[in-house]
Amino acid sequence: MPSSKWTFASRFRRNAFGWRSSLPIQRLKEAVSEIRSAARADGALGAEGAVLLLERLSPALEQVDSSSGALGSAVNRAIEALVPIIVAADVEPAARERWLERLFEALQDDQMPYIESLGEHWGSLCVTPELATPWADRLLPLVTHVLEAEGFNYFVGVVPCLSALYAAGRFEEIIELVHRDRLSSWCYRRWAVDALVCLGRPGDALRLAEASRGLNAPENAITRACETILLESGMTEEAYARYAIAANRAGTYLATFRAISKKYPEKTPETILSDLVRSEPGSEGKWFAAAKDAGLFAQAVELSRQSPTDPKTLIRAARDFETKQSPFAMECALCALQWMEAGYGYEVSMTDVTDAYDALVAAASASQVSKAAVDDCVRRLIRDADSLVGRALHTRMEAERR
Repeated sequence: MPSSKWTFASRFRRNAFGWRSSLPIQRLKEAVSEIRSAARADGALGAEGAVLLLERLSPALEQVDSSSGALGSAVNRAIEALVPIIVAADVEPAARERWLERLFEALQDDQMPYIESLGEHWGSLCVTPELATPWADRLLPLVTHVLEAEGFNYFVGVVPCLSALYAAGRFEEIIELVHRDRLSSWCYRRWAVDALVCLGRPGDALRLAEASRGLNAPENAITRACETILLESGMTEEAYARYAIAANRAGTYLATFRAISKKYPEKTPETILSDLVRSEPGSEGKWFAAAKDAGLFAQAVELSRQSPTDPKTLIRAARDFETKQSPFAMECALCALQWMEAGYGYEVSMTDVTDAYDALVAAASASQVSKAAVDDCVRRLIRDADSLVGRALHTRMEAERR
């Protein structure tokens, strides 16, 4: 299949997209799927398509509003998918060198920038030290000048040069080069940290990573690097104590708990959860889902009582466990009503209140608790008859009596 037959080629033209990001994200996914499909039949063809798409990305996306970060994330995911296709292609060194030249030109023309992270993969894209070495030598003089110059200077070839040096096994040169950087940028220092580890100097690597902390430094990336050094050195306890929580922060509390549990299987869920709860005083209720997910039902109930917990999360838990763990489900439903009565919850409606009540009644039935006892408990819970919870439950219980 010649390059002119690629479906994505006509879609990724300069300024092909307007300011909305939804269409280019969709087209990018389709293009990656097309390239993957071609690579399964012909690795070299798939790699050629990957190079072509990477060349066309930035010019095509120049006018798109990327302020939400969604487009940048989509491009980074695409790069992560395309690089292995290029690396895996079985081609002559001359053909791979031509791809590298095209990709480096695309990096230099990357105005926004969108494909900047491609530089981190440069050593992998070279595949062999025989290709990585001349690229490192070619970029080294200008990289050295940029890092030593006064003021802020930028050259797109700095990271590709460091990556090529790493692929070529020239670790001492990486360390020496990074020490020339007056700004001590982590995006460069991380290569020196990796080089020190490869040289069998994990202690020096850890000290360099720790020394990189500071204003505007990517704290999460640095702590992950420190944690990795200790884990690879077999110092699991120290890695957990010093870095586990900071290095594994995820988008949700549950995801954070799962990430740490996966990385430290020797730690019990109870220990991990207790440490996480202690790390954020006043946010105990936010760890409810993590406790529930680990089957720590008593701990989950206790957490939901200590600080505000999302009522809708509690209601879902009450529904899910109304027969399997009915006492736990009852506690979840009661907590949901309590926090809604206290004014917590996002866009809480009367339907949410009645859902919590229905879940409470169902769980009580499974636990052989009488309906009358449930209603007495609910009445004691309501402090303000005119509140949303008070009105909703009054209406519901009155309807049941008729």
